[in-house]
Amino acid sequence: MEIVRADQSHVTEISRLFDHYRQFYDCDPDLELAIKFISDRIINNESVIFLAEVDGDAKGFIQLYPSFCSVDAIKIIILHDLYVDVSVRGLGVGEALMNEAVNYAKQSGAARIDLLTAHDNKIGQHLYEKLGYKRVLEDFYAYSLKV
Repeated sequence: MEIVRADQSHVTEISRLFDHYRQFYDCDPDLELAIKFISDRIINNESVIFLAEVDGDAKGFIQLYPSFCSVDAIKIIILHDLYVDVSVRGLGVGEALMNEAVNYAKQSGAARIDLLTAHDNKIGQHLYEKLGYKRVLEDFYAYSLKV
């Protein structure tokens, strides 16, 4: 397995995986949307994406967004997307991507990685807890406003 930082040459591979990721969260398949979204993030340097290749094939990705926590006055990384192709689940691809995220966070001067996951994503929760992540939002509600 090889983990590489994605650039514009990886957009097609990542977009295919990103489309599957969105379907996991009950979105309709839309490869065109996935390509535009991933391409825009890379071109505009708005996120950092790492791609896992197994035997030369793209099998997983992780997308990170640099941000800040005003309360703690620190730089943080928001881990927004992690997806591993079903054909290689259980082989350590997700863990390798998560470890790459930690390496990137340390190198970029971030003090913390934050993430949200669905209540029913038990496999993801198990991985995060295995790697030392702790639940921290028991006392907060999540809100969103479409604009």
